[in-house]
Amino acid sequence: MAPSPKCQGKACPAPGPVPNGLIRLYSMRFCPFAQRARLVLTAKGVKHEIININLKDKPDWFLEKNPSGTVPVLETSSGQVIYESPITCEYLDEAYPEKKLLPSDPFERAQQRMLLDHYSKVIPYFYKISMGKKRGEDVSAAEVEFTEKVSQLNEYLAKKKTKYFGGDSITMIDYLIWPWFERAEMMGVKHCLANTPELRKWIECMFEDPVVKATMFKTEDHIVFFNTYMDGKPNYDHGL
Repeated sequence: MAPSPKCQGKACPAPGPVPNGLIRLYSMRFCPFAQRARLVLTAKGVKHEIININLKDKPDWFLEKNPSGTVPVLETSSGQVIYESPITCEYLDEAYPEKKLLPSDPFERAQQRMLLDHYSKVIPYFYKISMGKKRGEDVSAAEVEFTEKVSQLNEYLAKKKTKYFGGDSITMIDYLIWPWFERAEMMGVKHCLANTPELRKWIECMFEDPVVKATMFKTEDHIVFFNTYMDGKPNYDHGL
C-alpha cells in the first residue's frame, strides 16, 4: 500500500524497509528543494514512493537518516541514504541511466555545475524579498540586487541562443533552477523579471513541460502554504 501523502511528525512510527524495485523519497509537498528530486524522478520515470515529513516536528527516525533534518532524502531498498538536492538529483541520473538529464560531455556538465553554483547565490533573494514584504520591511535594495542577478541568467540564455539553459531540450540544470520560478508570483518577485525576455520565454516553456505540470502547485496553493508558514503554523497538508 502506498504511503499516505500526509506529513509524518514526531509521533508517527518509522516506515518499513523500502520495497524492492522502488526508491523512497522523503519530501515536503511545498519545498522547492524537494521538488527538484520529484522533477527528476518524474522526468526519468523512476518507480518511487514518497513519504512527506513534518519539518516543524520531525520524527527521530527521520533525523537518524539525515541529521540536518532537511529534504529531499532518498533511501534505496538496500538502506542506502542520499541527501542534499543537487546530490540526490545527480545520484538519480547515474543510478537510473535510461534517460540521462546531465550532458555526457564533461565540459557541458561542468558548465551546468558552474551555473548551478551561480544560481545558489540567487535563491536566498527569493526568501529575503518575500519574507521581508510579509514583515512589512523595505526590500527595495534586495530587489535591485535580485534584478541584477536574474538579468545575468537572461544574458546566459541570450548568449546560448537556446530555449533552455542546457540546450534546445530540458536537461538537469533546468529542473534544478525551476522550482523558485514556479513560485515567483507568490514570492512577489515577478516584477523583477520585466526586463528579462529570454528568461520569461524559458519560464513559459517550463510551464508547458509535462513533468513540471505533474509536480507543480497552483500559485493560490503556494500562497496559502506560505502564509501559514510565515504565521508559524505551516499547513504541510494543505489541499489534502
